[in-house]
Amino acid sequence: MPQVPIIMPQLGESIAEATIVSFLVQPGDSVEADQDIIEVETNKANMNLAAPCRGRIAQFTAKLNESYPVGAALGHIEATQEETVRLGLDVAPAKPAGDTEQLQSSTQTGTESGRRGVKPTIRGLPVPAHAAGASYMSPRMRARMNELGLHAADLAGIAGSGAAGRVTIEDFEKYITNLEKQKLTQASTMRVAVADAMRRSWTRPLATVGLPALMDPLLAHRKNSNPKPGPALYALRALAIALAENSAPAGRLVGSKIVHPSSIDVGFAVEAEDGVLVPVIRGADKQSLKDLVPRYNELVELARARKLPTDATGMSIATVTNYGTFGLVLATPIPLPEQTLVLGMGAGRKVPHWDEAKGQFLPVIEANLTLSFDHRVLDGGAAGRLLTRIADLMTHPEQL
Repeated sequence: MPQVPIIMPQLGESIAEATIVSFLVQPGDSVEADQDIIEVETNKANMNLAAPCRGRIAQFTAKLNESYPVGAALGHIEATQEETVRLGLDVAPAKPAGDTEQLQSSTQTGTESGRRGVKPTIRGLPVPAHAAGASYMSPRMRARMNELGLHAADLAGIAGSGAAGRVTIEDFEKYITNLEKQKLTQASTMRVAVADAMRRSWTRPLATVGLPALMDPLLAHRKNSNPKPGPALYALRALAIALAENSAPAGRLVGSKIVHPSSIDVGFAVEAEDGVLVPVIRGADKQSLKDLVPRYNELVELARARKLPTDATGMSIATVTNYGTFGLVLATPIPLPEQTLVLGMGAGRKVPHWDEAKGQFLPVIEANLTLSFDHRVLDGGAAGRLLTRIADLMTHPEQL
């Protein structure tokens, strides 16, 4: 009898392979067309594969817990000639044991049947069959990773040798063995915590907008102030005022709900030994810039000494980071996992600025401001308007 192959289908736009979880029928069983016969696992969900036609399961060539790319033959169904004709398939009769059965393409054009045979193909997939690569992990691989306390990001340096470029357990063990031959040092607790936070943050679609802001008014204001606010504190206070006017941009998306902040608590990044700490100023919108200076300076010193009190950490709605202290003029910081926003400020530079009143270029101090955000909550327009408002407040520091 003709044998029809059971083909691994395209199970989703970005699915390039799947792992066999269980066989729902056994060789020799009779099945109906569209009956579930194999359970598979993708990197998104568990799914069932259906029989392509009515017939009897001849064999399964696929193995449990092994992964197969889209288009791979997983087994064969013995079907009657009438069934294959009904499906528009022109299938070669079964060959002796040991031969591989294939669907044969037919291009009949005469009056005998008027049907055109069909040959399975993986051409025209939305993504290449090898696109999943190391992003797909089998249950066995995940178990081994969990055993060693590793994450998927730790596999970035491994070239996979498995189906469709998948990293196999053999690739992984070889990689670990080679690592042990190199110099290894224990990462600090803070470095591990930062790495975990950044991994969780990167699960969201993040975007950044930026614009240059005139710093001369801020610098003049700071020169005449006592005590003198730090540049990041100007940015923090401007962000707090802007969010007090409209807190929606700082909301967090949870399911289908936007969770609005109950208080404008803003953090600021402080470089500490082997990492970054983020002290938090509570109710930053309710205190003037001058009143915030002592608390800000106190928290900076406590952070550097790694002695921050618990009431000055966590539960903030946004962060300010002054990457200009490292001489950087542009960067794209990543918001903390529990936040939607991070405001960044680059180093000030002297640049020519056109003065309409005087009709000439004048030297000014300018710094880039960036706003990185969770694109699920904010679009570019809303983020741009928020950043424009922040820049306007910073160029009019008397409003802070």
